[in-house]
Amino acid sequence: MTCPAAPFRHLLRLSDHVGLLEHAEGIVPRHEHGYCVDDVARGLVVVCREPSPAPELITLARRYLYFLAQAQAPDGRFRNRFGYNRRWRDEPGTEDCWGRALWGLGTAAARGPTAAIRAESLSRFDQSAQVCSEWPHAMAFAALGAAEVLENWPDHPGALSLLTGATAVIGEPPANAAWPWPAPRLSYANAAIAEAVIVAGWRLGRDPVLRNGLRMLEWLLAGETRNGHLSMVPVGGWGPGEARPAFDQQPIEVAALADACMRAAAVTGDSNWLTGVDMCVAWFLGDNDAKVPLLDERSGGGCDGLSPTSRNSNQGAESTLAMISVMQQGCRREAEGRGAAWTEERGTSDEGRRAPQSAPQASGRRSMSAAQL
Repeated sequence: MTCPAAPFRHLLRLSDHVGLLEHAEGIVPRHEHGYCVDDVARGLVVVCREPSPAPELITLARRYLYFLAQAQAPDGRFRNRFGYNRRWRDEPGTEDCWGRALWGLGTAAARGPTAAIRAESLSRFDQSAQVCSEWPHAMAFAALGAAEVLENWPDHPGALSLLTGATAVIGEPPANAAWPWPAPRLSYANAAIAEAVIVAGWRLGRDPVLRNGLRMLEWLLAGETRNGHLSMVPVGGWGPGEARPAFDQQPIEVAALADACMRAAAVTGDSNWLTGVDMCVAWFLGDNDAKVPLLDERSGGGCDGLSPTSRNSNQGAESTLAMISVMQQGCRREAEGRGAAWTEERGTSDEGRRAPQSAPQASGRRSMSAAQL
């Protein structure tokens, strides 16, 4: 199986001069639902992951970062929902959107395509890394952003603090082999929880934590495998004794699993984890419970969910970003399989291909424009 290159056509269709529209009817953006930081942050992640982004993707990175800057409160918390009428619909908080914003900012700080994007992203990461959340998923997403920052700045205090906080909020998984998960049910983006524990154990030098994360991921991958293909936790979650397969299955779960398996392979050097990445790519290409692809090759979008016999024809931002993320990881896995050196080069369009190694101080600026990036 050859992994297709990540398509960005539909992501460009969903994006405008403000940000990334959340929902679509088919492939048509639904303006009435507006924008959210959750999706814009994930958009920044996938755009900055591209080793050599096209000019239109660099423009997206600027717009997405500017959107996050407007959503960030002075104390580091984030608003999430922004209406098409250009009004915020909620107050700043530390829910998932805060964690995903840190993930996006950390990725852009380490891999952004221009020096200005990298510097601004690091400054804003520093501002929000001073905050903590009580929610495990929010802390897991923040930990993924911290891991990106630590690739370039291994002693970054804010990033290290986020990893320590993530392990405390997520908690230690039970020793019970039948349910080695730090929650009574699986919910959404489950593998991000395991990945955060893995990267925290690795970066903090805490081997028991690392082993816990790997144990969690191994159990999750086995539990989401059925007859040789992935059968994902459904939208309503899953607990002990509940029937499988179950629906609707969500692309976000597959993207989290692909990321976590790539992380486990990188941390342990065990290429067996890459089988999980292959299965994630295959799920989008049709090797799933319904035997239908969720990658729409004609539109370049990702379908919103998998039912017992079909796919949801709507192609919103979350599912499209999940598909792009999985294809990026699949192409990276193929490059490594060919023996090519995979280098996560930082920067692609200006004075060099490496991010600065000295972290600038947070400036507290609030008057940035997209053109300045």
